[in-house]
Amino acid sequence: MKRVYLGSVFMMVLLLVAACGGGGANAPAPPAPPAASEAVTISVGSKDFIEQFILGEMYALVLEKAGFTVNRKLNLGGTDVAQVALESGEIDLYPEYTGTGLLTVLKLPVNNDRDEVFRLVKAGYEEKFNLTWLDPAPMNNTQALAMTRARAEELGIVTISDMVAQASNLIMIGPAEFQEREDGLPGLRAGYGDFTLREYKAVDPGLRYRALVDGQGDVTVAFGTDGEIAAFDLVLLEDDRNLFPPYQVAPVVRMDTLAANPQIADALNALAPLLDDATMQRLNNEVSGNQREPADVAREFLTEQGLLK
Repeated sequence: MKRVYLGSVFMMVLLLVAACGGGGANAPAPPAPPAASEAVTISVGSKDFIEQFILGEMYALVLEKAGFTVNRKLNLGGTDVAQVALESGEIDLYPEYTGTGLLTVLKLPVNNDRDEVFRLVKAGYEEKFNLTWLDPAPMNNTQALAMTRARAEELGIVTISDMVAQASNLIMIGPAEFQEREDGLPGLRAGYGDFTLREYKAVDPGLRYRALVDGQGDVTVAFGTDGEIAAFDLVLLEDDRNLFPPYQVAPVVRMDTLAANPQIADALNALAPLLDDATMQRLNNEVSGNQREPADVAREFLTEQGLLK
């Protein structure tokens, strides 16, 4: 009887172990942990102008497509505000320009070599801030000079050197600060030789393109991806002495965020090659000229390119 009793107890223990899923061959597998992208919210920031709104929205959309939850913190302010937000962890990434990183943030000397500038800012940010840069886009939102196509062809002006040779007969339009900035008229004179304009018309930055098209001047201060360049079919003068540094755009990302979520780089690096000067001019004009919402413009472009359905 004692042997029967012990055997019964032994059988009961076996049945209890099996009922509790004690690791037998037929026991159900534990659920898989969620993917990193599903478990993490990424905060995407931007500065406070149209191109940044579009780019910030693009970054957010492609990250959402990759499975992340995205917290949009667009329109933060200028470079200083965005940089502080990134360093403090308020945001995880935002679009920045290589020339801005070089001159404004790292305060390094002017450099005109695209590859070298990118190498310097990437290394400098990693060393000083524990931030890194992903792949830069080919677009270059550098400072520039623009003319109407008709006036440039009439005067035979293609390069900044051509403009300088005729400067005494030309009226230049631009913001007041361009007359004093190191990369403004003083920089042009240092890089291209001393020259005197017929006149420099200082206007509000938002009025300079309209003033040019209305015939109030011959040349205007511009930025390489401004939407008005496409809208008014303007010509950017070739910087034939490479005075202006490159301003390629790229995501700047917290290194701890990227290390935990390497999928971020895959998603955003796929976008970078699609953003050239002509594309960014067109997209900017959709917002500034056609009064569309940056989010709508960004989504439409990404859908056209096959990055969204």
